[in-house]
Order: sequence, then C-alpha cells, then structure tokens
Amino acid sequence: MTDAGGEEAMASGVPRRGLLRPVVGVGGAVAVGALTAVQARVNGQLGLALDAGLVAAVVSFGSGFLILVVLSAALPAGRRGLSSLATALRERRLPWWLLAGGGAGAFSVATQSLTVAVIGVAMFSVGMIAGQTVHGLVLDRVGYSPAGVSAVTLPRLAGALLVLAAVAVSLTGGSIARTPLWMLVLPFLVGAGVAWQTATNGRLRQRIGSALSATLVNFAGGTLVLGVAALCHVAFVGAPAPAPPQPWLYLGGALGVAYIFISAALTPRTGVLLMTLGSVLGMLAASVVLDVVWPPESPPAVWQRALTVALAAAGVIVASLPPRLRRG
Repeated sequence: MTDAGGEEAMASGVPRRGLLRPVVGVGGAVAVGALTAVQARVNGQLGLALDAGLVAAVVSFGSGFLILVVLSAALPAGRRGLSSLATALRERRLPWWLLAGGGAGAFSVATQSLTVAVIGVAMFSVGMIAGQTVHGLVLDRVGYSPAGVSAVTLPRLAGALLVLAAVAVSLTGGSIARTPLWMLVLPFLVGAGVAWQTATNGRLRQRIGSALSATLVNFAGGTLVLGVAALCHVAFVGAPAPAPPQPWLYLGGALGVAYIFISAALTPRTGVLLMTLGSVLGMLAASVVLDVVWPPESPPAVWQRALTVALAAAGVIVASLPPRLRRG
C-alpha cells in the first residue's frame, strides 16, 4: 500500500527518493557553508590575537588532525577506513593527486587567518563564493566531480549566475574601495581551491570507502604544509604573541573536521556545483549574522544583506530541483 505522500510524489512524476536526495544534499551543503563562515571568523580572530596568521592556521589544522586521529582509532568505521587506505597505498591504487586535497585546505585556513580579521567574514565569503561557483561549474562539466560529468544545463547555469549576482550585490558600496587588492584575490583563489578539494576528497572517499579516512588524509597533508610554512615564518619574523585565553578561538580545527567530512560524504551524490551552491547559501547567511555580532568597518545596508541572501537562495533552488520538476 502506498501512503498519501507517496501517491502525491508518484503522481507528480518524481519518486519520493528523487525529492529527498536533493533536500538532504542541499541541507548538508548549507551546513558546510555555515560552518565555513564560522571557522573563518574563529581562525581570523586567532590570527589577529597571535599576530601570526600562519601559526594560527597550524593550530587550527593541527587540532583538527588530532581529533581525526582519535576518532579513526576509536571508531570501528575509522579503523576499517584506515585499513582500506593502507591497502590502497601499499598496492599503489591511489594517484598522488588524490592525497593532495590538504594543500587546498591549508591555503584556505591560512588565508582566513591572514585576511578575515581585516576584511570581515562577508567580504572573505564573497571572494570565496565567486571562485567556488566558477570552478565548481567547470569541474562538473569536465567530469572531475565524483558524481561524474554534469552537463551545463540552463537551470544549472542560471543558478550559478544568480549566485554570482549575489556576489556582485555584496560588493557594492564604499567598503570595496578601502580593501587591498590582494585581500580580494586570495579568497577567490581559495574558492577555486575548495571546489577542487571538495571533488578530490569525494573521489578519495569513493576509492577507500570512508569519508572519515578521506578527511584524515586531508588534514594530515594540510598540517604538514602549514607546519613547514609556519616554521619558516617564525624563523624569519620571530615568535608569535602569547596564546590568547579564550577557548572558542581554538575551535577552528573541529569546525573544519565537520564541514570537510560532510563534503566528502555528500559530494559523490550531489556533484561539485550543487555542493558549492548550497554552501554559498549557508556561508552568506552565517556571514550576515557574524558581521552583525562582529561588525566590519563598513557594514553593508540591511537591504543589501537581504538581497544577497535572497539571490543566493534562488540560485540554489534553481540549480538543485530534480530534472522532471525543471521540465514542468
């Protein structure tokens, strides 16, 4: 017997699973974006407190790595994932580039620590979103996404254009003129790297069958890269300021573990662009709240914030509707 909801879904030509899948995928992507924005603020404040962005990035990535080591050793799924990873490495079934996602993560966290305290979460998110959107569309089209090749259909293109329109709205006003150019360029490059990282971690998760182990590989590589960079920085510039006492400044690693794990688990089902667009919505919404709590020097107007989030939400909805709903 089919219940009323099932009959309604079948009557519309879309099975219930067809409706549930994009809902779960977009919900997870929105959570990824919100966690990314919160992590950016935490890491930015830690970098400001230490007066050393690279050292703050090591603290964030290193703490996340330790969390993952403990989880991988304690959980049966983690131990199975490590065993699968070790076997794949021993048999040389993993190309080196599948293990390089941590480099993009390291660049992202380092940029957060260097820029967010100066330009604010919203401005950082704007540049990151633009890079993610453009690169996510390209990666899906060329088939690098673990979900396979995704055609650049009119709805997907329209969704990406709406998100870029949200970015353009957020860039209006006087704050952009007072922002150093390199602080705008770096977040854009971060966004391109995060789109590639998301796809790479998703492909690694497919190969070894464990999102937890894929996330551990990401943090191991990122911690190594940042550790070397921070040591060089300290050698040439000097030691950072004393560690601040506020506990919340050290949550960046835990937040990173959460959103990278969610991305690795969901991207094989959603594709890079859908994951990117959903995270855009979560990132923009969280950025608005964070910049209200910690106002930047030139906060945007209320209408500007509302229009930015509305355009991003419209882009996510257009790009993520099941195919039959798109055809009407």
